[in-house]
Amino acid sequence: MYPNLVAPTSFNEQVLRRMVFDRRPIWTQLQDKLAARDYVKARIGEGILPGLYWVTKDPSDIPFDALPERFAVKPSHGSGWYRLVLEKARLNRQELIDVCRLWLTRNYYYVAREWAYKDIEPRILVEEYIDDGSGPDPIRYKFYVFHGSVRVIFVGVGIPIKSRCCFYGRSWNRLPATIAPKEQIAGGLDRPTHLDEMIRYAEALADGLDFIRVDLYHTHDKVYFGEFTITPGAGLFRYTPREFDYYLSGLWSGRSGLTARFPA
Repeated sequence: MYPNLVAPTSFNEQVLRRMVFDRRPIWTQLQDKLAARDYVKARIGEGILPGLYWVTKDPSDIPFDALPERFAVKPSHGSGWYRLVLEKARLNRQELIDVCRLWLTRNYYYVAREWAYKDIEPRILVEEYIDDGSGPDPIRYKFYVFHGSVRVIFVGVGIPIKSRCCFYGRSWNRLPATIAPKEQIAGGLDRPTHLDEMIRYAEALADGLDFIRVDLYHTHDKVYFGEFTITPGAGLFRYTPREFDYYLSGLWSGRSGLTARFPA
């Protein structure tokens, strides 16, 4: 069965429609990890941004000796590509340089044909490591913002590709939905101390856009910006139950139903 891109009814169809037809230049800016920082700074200031230690097209010039003990490394032009350095003294510097060089040769567009990645200038970013006390990878809070309003929050715990997950409404009520085949988070999660602040940031950053996902991190002291996502899962996520896929689509199109089952 082919997706309906003319009159999409599911969220995945909405995402695929954007990938095929919506070529607004802002999407490339927001998917570019370096340019997105400028967008955030212009919208809400730089206080939410992780510290930026180095930007380069040649990873051999990364000033390892001047970096703190812990830091994060990622390319400007991909998704899910990153390295967390937790003990600089034990780091294999050449191996990390080689990984960065590999990233620089790849075009993420060819992974799933998300066009916004195609013309991003490849660079390597070295940023502040975010420690929320939950483990090497901080908990990820992904705010689904429709027409300037946060309606759904995806929470991911653990290593991203193996993460446990769940969905919450903006009032921090757990929703009966997940993304298959990811393992669900057992039990409930405490409401983040800075949830209201995170919602304000997400809505300010999404103002004027029909849909965008704003990914944030939460620590004891503050909120950090992670990244923007304009086409979640490249339209291939398996939302369960299936009604949740249609619920998200309704939020995007403004014809939302199923609110009793998935209350905000």
